[in-house]
Amino acid sequence: MPSSTPVQTPLVHLTGVTLNLASLAGEVNVLRGIDLGVQDGETVGVVGPSGSGKSTLLMVMAGLERATGGLVQVAGRDLSALSEDELARFRRSHVGIVFQAFHLVPTMTALENVAVPLELAGARDAFARAEAELRQVGLAHRLDHYPGQLSGGEQQRVALARAFVARPRLLLADEPTGNLDQSTGRTIVDLLFDLHDRHGTTLVLVTHDPGLAARCGRVVRVEDGRIASDLPASLVPAS
Repeated sequence: MPSSTPVQTPLVHLTGVTLNLASLAGEVNVLRGIDLGVQDGETVGVVGPSGSGKSTLLMVMAGLERATGGLVQVAGRDLSALSEDELARFRRSHVGIVFQAFHLVPTMTALENVAVPLELAGARDAFARAEAELRQVGLAHRLDHYPGQLSGGEQQRVALARAFVARPRLLLADEPTGNLDQSTGRTIVDLLFDLHDRHGTTLVLVTHDPGLAARCGRVVRVEDGRIASDLPASLVPAS
């Protein structure tokens, strides 16, 4: 008998995911039954109109928003079963996040910002690893500078270094070029994909830029809290 090929469990596995939030106008259905799987090492662009639920979907994957219903499984863990402390430890070990706003600690140097997740994890070589990561993103000359002394592009490089320094299996990027000019944004995107290629990190990227989404292997379109399409990037019509 021919041997059957084992089915690979996705790194990210969402089934029937809903998220309802209260507002002054009543309950808002932000996510309306999301089914999505992302395999190890994939690059997935998430696109769609403003307010469609793209960023919220990323926050659910990170465990920063708890789904109202459905299954949210990342790296084999059911996020709904984890306490807030367990979620924080899980993110520290498995998930890196890059936001449009850089979210650096203003009173810490670039080196200290990147070392923080390693220090929290108890790594004795936190600062040596943080320095090596900053060198990889071209900031060897900015180690002791504070965020207020850095350009927007440099701050996003620090944020990328911080996201990658613990070698997460999953990187979530939410409009990482949204606060940058076009030229700087291109540099950050090239760096993001270079780091992905170098470390094999799974990348889920929310963007309004069709050209940026097209650099991913798949493009998922979200509309009104639902997945409207999920296609290989090569099959997505040019905008």
